[in-house]
Amino acid sequence: MRVFVVAGEPSGDKLGQAVMSALRAKVEGEIEFAGVGGPLMKGEGLKSLFPMSELSVMGLAEILPKYRHLKRRIRETAEAAIAFDADIVLTIDSPDFCLRVARMVRARRSASRPRLVHYVAPSVWAWRPGRAEKMARCVDHVLALLPFEPPMMEVAGVTCDFVGHPVVAEPTASPEEARAFRATYGLDDAPVILALPGSRRGEVTRLAPIFGETLARVLGERPGARIVIPAAGSVMSELEDLVRDWPGAPLILAPATDAVTQAAKRAAFAAADVALAASGTVSLELAASGTPMVIGYDMNWITRQIVSRMLMVDTVTLVNLVSDTRAVPEFLGKACRPTPMAEAVLALLDDPGAQQAALSLTMDRLGRTGLPPGERAAISILRQLDRAGH
Repeated sequence: MRVFVVAGEPSGDKLGQAVMSALRAKVEGEIEFAGVGGPLMKGEGLKSLFPMSELSVMGLAEILPKYRHLKRRIRETAEAAIAFDADIVLTIDSPDFCLRVARMVRARRSASRPRLVHYVAPSVWAWRPGRAEKMARCVDHVLALLPFEPPMMEVAGVTCDFVGHPVVAEPTASPEEARAFRATYGLDDAPVILALPGSRRGEVTRLAPIFGETLARVLGERPGARIVIPAAGSVMSELEDLVRDWPGAPLILAPATDAVTQAAKRAAFAAADVALAASGTVSLELAASGTPMVIGYDMNWITRQIVSRMLMVDTVTLVNLVSDTRAVPEFLGKACRPTPMAEAVLALLDDPGAQQAALSLTMDRLGRTGLPPGERAAISILRQLDRAGH
């Protein structure tokens, strides 16, 4: 069996590694991998055509200077997939690159070989629903992370299986580890508040002052509370400057870059009573730890105007969407202000029960009680081969 896999960023490398490992365990006989990936996929036997880091660019300003180079890499990748005579071409996220590769392969394939599978459905439920039809013209099948995505993709004309979100396969800290974290840092029985103002320089610079004012109001009502900030490595120096005047002498954790610091971050999540967090996938990390949260996010004025006109849902927090509740208080754009966010944090400290039920429901719906997502993805891929008569 020949599988050509393409991932363009670290999150895709992790998804690729899990599905490659599961395919190897399920396929009788030899299986050969080729494509583009990072260190995790290389550990499963992939020889990457070129460094995956070449594709890890975001935003128009970053892409434009590399446009010619990226076009060449798209062509090289598609030609390599065809030359490899793959049974499956599996593209993972990074749609700007991956779907162009898939389109070129599809135009030159014979009959239905190779089968084209894309891992991670576009968020058409939130904005730009036309992306589903665009994807349907490029691939044969989609693997979705969220349980409500398959019907949307199928309406657009492409089959789709929900395979589970990778957050359900990530380790979480035990109650004992949470207690040990509190003891290590002298937190004792104090209310612990996580502050997570983002992982990108722009969002941290924008959100840290607002979060600081919010927490000042919270500590005015709960003077014994302690603030813990798990820092992202890319913004560590900026974060230290921005929180210097925050109340309560915040504890800043080192970026989670190795087993020890990753374990400390997990323990902090489990030890916290509540989190004040930027919008993003961190909400699912918090849900996995059972940590109640308040979400706050703002952006520059132009982006805010564009997003507000394009957004098709009344919440962007995945816990709210997956649980079909609005249990997580969300303050976006103009609503991202200290007083209402502080009131929401205080309310959760007093009564977290309703939200905790929504967090547990979210994790169940994302696949916590089923097979690991990588294994479910492998089963879906093999089913595609069976249907195609490979």
